[in-house]
Amino acid sequence: MNNLPNFSLPTAGATRTQNAYSFPSGRPTLLCFVKEDCPTTRIAMPLLQKAYEVFGEDIDVVALAQNGEDDLVLAQEYGLKMPLLDDSNLTTSFAYDIETVPTLILASSDGTPLTDFVGFGRDDWRDLYVQMSAISEQTPPEVDWNSYPESRPGCGSKSLEPGIFERLQAESEGSPIRARRVEIGVHDDVHEFLYEQGLTDGLPVIPPTPERVIRILEGTKRDPQETVAVVPPNLAPVTVEKIAINSVMAGCKPEYLPVVIAAVEAVCTEEFNAHGVGATTMGATPVLIVNGPIRHEIGMNMGLNALGQGNRANAAIGRALRLVLRNVGGQRPGETERSTLGSPLRYTTCFAEWEEISPWAPLHVERGFDKDESVVTAFAMTGLGHAIDQTSRDAKSLVGSIGAKMEAIHHPNSHNYGDTILVLCPEHVETISTNNWSKTEIRDRIQEISSRPARELLRNDEIGAGLDPNIFDGPSDPKLDSLIPKFRSTENIHIVVAGSKAGKFSSVFDGWASGTGGSMPTSKKIRL
Repeated sequence: MNNLPNFSLPTAGATRTQNAYSFPSGRPTLLCFVKEDCPTTRIAMPLLQKAYEVFGEDIDVVALAQNGEDDLVLAQEYGLKMPLLDDSNLTTSFAYDIETVPTLILASSDGTPLTDFVGFGRDDWRDLYVQMSAISEQTPPEVDWNSYPESRPGCGSKSLEPGIFERLQAESEGSPIRARRVEIGVHDDVHEFLYEQGLTDGLPVIPPTPERVIRILEGTKRDPQETVAVVPPNLAPVTVEKIAINSVMAGCKPEYLPVVIAAVEAVCTEEFNAHGVGATTMGATPVLIVNGPIRHEIGMNMGLNALGQGNRANAAIGRALRLVLRNVGGQRPGETERSTLGSPLRYTTCFAEWEEISPWAPLHVERGFDKDESVVTAFAMTGLGHAIDQTSRDAKSLVGSIGAKMEAIHHPNSHNYGDTILVLCPEHVETISTNNWSKTEIRDRIQEISSRPARELLRNDEIGAGLDPNIFDGPSDPKLDSLIPKFRSTENIHIVVAGSKAGKFSSVFDGWASGTGGSMPTSKKIRL
């Protein structure tokens, strides 16, 4: 049997260096963890004092007071003569994994536990007296046991109270936290300090105290020191712990952490090319779409205002990813982040697909995952616009309207274009469904309506953007009449469903450079 943890504590009311008691002391010891505001503790106090009076010459009998000096009232009310030790910092209670007070532990002279019990049990005390009598060879004290209840439950240990437990866990030798700690002056404003250190996105963040980091790490079973990815552009390794720290700052709850971790995994792949996305003057940013059961489990918004503010999960998950890219990877405006205008999407862009209202396979299933798996997909996007059509009554005309809108992505003369996201609102989905169109038919119609003859896309004196006539090597009518599609492939048109049931307003995300020279959509399964 393992020995109990060593400790050295002062008596309550003394300084930390006065009258210290050290365990093990070389003598058998009875330890009792107490706090004065627990009724069960008060029931046990007379019996503890009797144990001290009868067995004290041979056995140390000490009480460990979780409230420190406040527990001196116990000594005054019950005439305690035994040492009342100050465990108000609760480190000993934490080391002993105390869940309930009173907890009594009888130990041998070398610190080996002999017996223990929690709360109050009349038979437990009788047995304890017998065992102490055998050790000390003293006769057990006379007790009117009928005046005591048969049993009483104890009270919760102060070391388990919210905030206190996490602090103790963070300060313990077995703490999962390894990140460098920064001490902030008592009179300093922590929010201003974090801003001045360049650790925010411009908005205030939640200070990542050890207690908060410990708490959010409870959201995943993964080792806090597991390296999740290498974050561009600094190519800095990021651990689960560092992701947790930035998730705290972003306002995440523990249950969001697995989604943030998966998002970091997706964005830090070569396929996604986070360095290029962050450094481009075009202002691209990761857009996250979440699929699967976790959408409901963590309360994500996929309905009214799905792309807007107000939902904590949507907002905090996207923001946490951006803070990881900034604080770990070094993506900061004016440094490696060189966007000409930037984008409000760079604060946070994350939403869930409303799979239940969609007549089609959801995004993650199209990308090869099972429907019951939770998945996050990252896209590199540059902007967001509406596709408005309140009058079409069939799929062909409605999707034609949407395709006409999508032809203007980046520039009407910009064709052979890469990835885009079409977020169809429920009313538009309902209209399209009247003709039972598939996603393939939607993509084909968009490609059809947005294709243009090459001659209409040539740059000229009126419009300077467009195709260079010289690329045709002496343009001929057949070449100029050839249709050039808006999108490189219909597979570049990614379709999801989200939004309110009221309103015929779908949305289109403008993409960035697609393919091996740019960024490719990347999906990762969310692991708890």
